[in-house]
Amino acid sequence: MFNTVEELIKSLTETFGPSGEEETVRTMIANLVRDRADRVFEDALGNLYAVKESNRPRIMISAHMDEIGVMVTNIDENGFLRIAPLGGVNPIMLLGQRIRFKNGLTGTVYHEKFKELKELDWSKLYADIGQRDAAAAENNVKIGDSACLAQPFNNLPGGRCLAKAMDDRVGCAVLIETLRRLPERLPQEVCFVFSIQEELGLRGAKTAAYSYEPDFGIAVDVTLVGDTPKAPTMAVSLGQGPAIKVKDSSILCHPRVRQLMVETAENNNISHQLEVLERGGTDAGAIHLSREGVPSGAISIPCRYVHSPSEMIDLKDVLNAVELMVKLLTKEWPFSEESNVF
Repeated sequence: MFNTVEELIKSLTETFGPSGEEETVRTMIANLVRDRADRVFEDALGNLYAVKESNRPRIMISAHMDEIGVMVTNIDENGFLRIAPLGGVNPIMLLGQRIRFKNGLTGTVYHEKFKELKELDWSKLYADIGQRDAAAAENNVKIGDSACLAQPFNNLPGGRCLAKAMDDRVGCAVLIETLRRLPERLPQEVCFVFSIQEELGLRGAKTAAYSYEPDFGIAVDVTLVGDTPKAPTMAVSLGQGPAIKVKDSSILCHPRVRQLMVETAENNNISHQLEVLERGGTDAGAIHLSREGVPSGAISIPCRYVHSPSEMIDLKDVLNAVELMVKLLTKEWPFSEESNVF
């Protein structure tokens, strides 16, 4: 067990786990939560579940394990790799960046000659792993292999941190730390889901919600901010507390779930913000459409430079998110099993 949340985030973010290759992260998380849950198991696709058993209602809390990355599509005669995105990767963000494969091999991304930035697209990018020809390259990397960004975790003055894969390993850290702090028994059942392939379209959360059949859903993920120079106007800033989501592209959060979160934060003097995200979505978008519908919401960690090699968060926001989650899950949620209505 890690001594601090900061150490936990460092270990999670530095672990390899692009979409479709989450097994290393999943094994790490399973080892961390096994002693804190009544049941820990995987499903056929690779979602990880940690259940605190109790009576209904059943609350599903989801954070995704996968990170953005790239996949090898071709290896040329000189050993250079052509790559395609896994998730929302802007090719500009990759120029001069290092990438790391599951076997530990590191390479760098560069571009063919172009005149104007608007000409830069994936057809202009290649990865160089330092091999002299195709045969040498193929001894190390195969077509279809995935790579993640290769950036270490760094502490910054004032309690802020930089790392690749804050999206959404910081959400996973919130779930792990929440589970660690919860009492043995809860007034309702809670299932912590560490989902796969969120970056490819909320795929893991969709099947997990169908399988678990929750009465309520909450996603924990990062969100954009409006506190950088000339950023799009948005009422979310680093260090002002977790953001309670109102809407994003995938969901209009259930008003009662949102109200419950806001009331809990206010009654416990937990710093928080309200979030309206114009682009993007979270696992809540898949959960709330499962079966006949699941009242759902989301708690977001403000994050600068999302989907870049250096995503930035404030540890105070993470700790306040954990506190909010603990208070939410230890209070009794209003629910009628007979009418199945919130």
